[in-house]
Order: sequence, then structure tokens, then C-alpha cells
Amino acid sequence: MKRNYYIFSNGSLHRKDNTLFFINEVGDKKVIPIETVRQLYVFGEANFNTKFMDFLTHHEVIMHIFNYYGFYSGSYIPRETLLSGEVVVKQVKVFTNTAKRLELSKELISAAISNILKNLTYYRNRGRDLHDQIEIINNLSHPLDRAISIDNIMGIEGQVRQVYYQCFTKIITQEVEFEKRVRRPPDNMINTLISFGNSLLYTTTLGEIYKTQLNPTISFLHEPGYRRYSLALDVSEVFKPILVDRIIFRILNRNMVSEKDFEQDLNYCYMKEKARKIFVKEYDQQLSQTIKHRTLSRHISYRHLIRLECYKLIKTLIEKKTYEAFRIWW
Repeated sequence: MKRNYYIFSNGSLHRKDNTLFFINEVGDKKVIPIETVRQLYVFGEANFNTKFMDFLTHHEVIMHIFNYYGFYSGSYIPRETLLSGEVVVKQVKVFTNTAKRLELSKELISAAISNILKNLTYYRNRGRDLHDQIEIINNLSHPLDRAISIDNIMGIEGQVRQVYYQCFTKIITQEVEFEKRVRRPPDNMINTLISFGNSLLYTTTLGEIYKTQLNPTISFLHEPGYRRYSLALDVSEVFKPILVDRIIFRILNRNMVSEKDFEQDLNYCYMKEKARKIFVKEYDQQLSQTIKHRTLSRHISYRHLIRLECYKLIKTLIEKKTYEAFRIWW
């Protein structure tokens, strides 16, 4: 069974036969059979050569690079093997069709808001004072159907998230300072956790898109641009409340991570290695967790839910089926 591998120490990566070897600074060796690797995550500094990259390409293994501070730097993606000119043409046609693009974008944000409300309802039912915020978000989401531009949709999403993030201090039992979302760079513990989790989800989604015929640079909600796979940003919106926010609430409310696991440097805050490892472990476990799918009538993992979202988009593009983004139903 394939899984993600995470490299936290500085060292070198190389191949021998069908095996990856990682040797850290003090000479300790980690042996990784290539057949077991889904994606490779490298935190810190690692040396590797073109022979190693060719090895990853041959086995269709994506590698994601994070810098010393744990911030996402970029991904190495092997050449595509599931090419489909038809899908790419359909993606472009939908992007250039204002009505269809708006329809897809509204559904993506509608599902994201629904999943946000599920989180808030869960904690309200456990004694948190969130009634007013839930009502405000419901009211903010009503104009979504009448939105006439992507800017309108993104504006509604931004307002909803602003209210949602105000709920974090009520949900989290630790005493934390969190007034607003700051991205570049994150300036406190909560913003750092959100950025780190979103980066993990972005790379996971990119990996699942790679396993389909979709082109990751052609998106609908986010504007396609340089140096980013904007379709991964689109699909990630649906799963952020489920796969990122819930982990943040869990590791803080269980005191698995606290402010002592972060460093403040000038105007930004970053996670120490211990906190990264804890988050990554929880994230991997969440991806592997299974649910009983209502349509398929079988248990599937959260990771596979992301792949299914990609398949639904393909059906929408090719078969012109109405796209229904994933919503938590339990």
C-alpha cells in the first residue's frame, strides 16, 4: 500500500536499485522502497541529483519541498501520463464561458460554506457560544446564488471566512491570540497552523489531480496564473474545513501543540519541528480515515474523496452533468 513519506532532517537523497535512501547529517540512513511511495515531502535541506529525479519520474512520485521555516516552496511533478486533450479543451471552454464558470464557482464556495457551518454546529452542540456567528454566515451565504461575477463570489467567501475565523478563539480551549487571517507571512500560531495545513492540503489535492486527466493550471474559482496550480486551490476550498481546520482544533484542544512549539522571528511565526511532525501525523491519519459513502455504498478514505471530486469535475466537463461538490452529511 502506498503512502506519503516525510523527510525532516537535512541530508542527501539518492537511489539504489528500486530503493530510495535518505542519509542525514550524522550518517543515519532511512530506506524507502519506491513501490510504497505515493508522495515525498522534504522539509529543510536535502541534496539530490538528476538521476534521483529521473527515478521519481519513472515511478510517478511527486516531491514537495518546504523550506527551513516549514513554508511551502514548490513541487516536482513528473511528466503527465494521463493526458487528455479533450478534457483540457473542455476545461478551457468552461473557463471562458462566464455562466458555466460562475455555476461551478458558486458550487465550490457553497460546499465550503456548508462544511464550515458543520464545524460550527458541531462545537455549538458542545457548548460553544456560536449561535450568532452561524446565523451571520447563513445570512452572508444567501446572496451567493445571485452573484454575477467571480469577484462577488470571492467577496462572499471572504466575509464568511472572516466571521468563521472569529470563532476560533471560542472553539479552541487554549488561550490564543487570533484576530484576523494573515498569510504572507503568518504572524502568530493560528495563522501558521492554517498556512501549514493549507499547504499540505494543496499538495495532496495536486497529487490527486495528477492521477486524473484534469489540467491543474486551468481553474474556475481562482484565476489561473503563473507559478501555481490553481485548480488545486479550487478543490482545496471544499476540504479545508474538514482536513485542516478540524486538525487545528483537535491538536490545540488536546494540548498536543502549544505556543512553546513555535518561534517568533521579526514579523512572522513558524513551527518547530516537533509541531510539524505532530501536525503531519494527524493529517496523514485523517487522510486515511474512511467513511461510508452514500452513493458508492462502501467505505472510502478522505484522500479518495478528493480524487472523487476530480472525477466529478471531469463528468461535469465531458458529460455536462451538474456538479455537486462534497458536503459533510454527518
